[in-house]
Amino acid sequence: MGAPSAKDLQILGERTHYEAVRGSRDDEREWLRDHPFCPLLAQHDLEHLGVMRAQAPFQVTRYNQSGTFMLACFKGSGLVLVDGSRHRIRAGEACLLPPFVMNSLRCEEGTPRHFSWVRYLETREVNPIVSAHSPISAKFPADPMRRAIQGLRAEASTTGNPASMQLWVDLVQSYVARFAQPYQSDSRLYRVWNAVEQEPGKPWTLTELAILASVSEEHLRRLCKKELGRSPMQHVTFLRIQKACHLLSTTDAKIESIASEVGYQNPFTFSTTFKRWVGWRPSKHRRLSGGS
Repeated sequence: MGAPSAKDLQILGERTHYEAVRGSRDDEREWLRDHPFCPLLAQHDLEHLGVMRAQAPFQVTRYNQSGTFMLACFKGSGLVLVDGSRHRIRAGEACLLPPFVMNSLRCEEGTPRHFSWVRYLETREVNPIVSAHSPISAKFPADPMRRAIQGLRAEASTTGNPASMQLWVDLVQSYVARFAQPYQSDSRLYRVWNAVEQEPGKPWTLTELAILASVSEEHLRRLCKKELGRSPMQHVTFLRIQKACHLLSTTDAKIESIASEVGYQNPFTFSTTFKRWVGWRPSKHRRLSGGS
């Protein structure tokens, strides 16, 4: 779940139990160091993965998580912070949290959550597995991925046969990729979000998006909620903020110019929206990413 910073929070609690596999022998964090190592995770930039049975007071907050995080719930429910608000993820659902923003997981008292997780280690110079077309949350058959992770852990803990571990690793990766790229099944959404990505500064309206998709506004809302876990206009905001993150990290353009380029004529509105979605203001994001 990421290398903690000074402000990160990790409360597991005595009633929380987990089984993990780590991708590096050098990862000596207390919560991971006694778990088996699988060098093949590095093929897919996987830092660690596992299965957890969590109960309150379980809470994990990462303020600048350096890699995509996928959680697939197979029993109970819990809260996940994404897009600046809390989402409840229930059994039979999964969520995909992008890198380099604030992420948080929490269990409520009396409501345990059993889930599997997959955590990537990514840099700002490469495209993460989460894309503009990836859902934040959606239905997902969580049990097969849980069993694949447990199979990998069992192999890594015993004989460590490379061929067997390779099969388990590739299977886990295929489950994540299938969840992360749902747009392939619906070309209508692909057309819409490609257009928004090309012109993030355009004052998009729901009507224009529906015309691009060749569906009614209400049908577009249903499609987006099912495939992405967001409303159409929320996803426009997501794409704008992702573009702004990239520009802040890779250019020395003024924040006011970046705001305008991604559709915000008022820099204060841009800064406030950016903080709500990412966890801090654009100036701090530039400092954290090493930008100018």
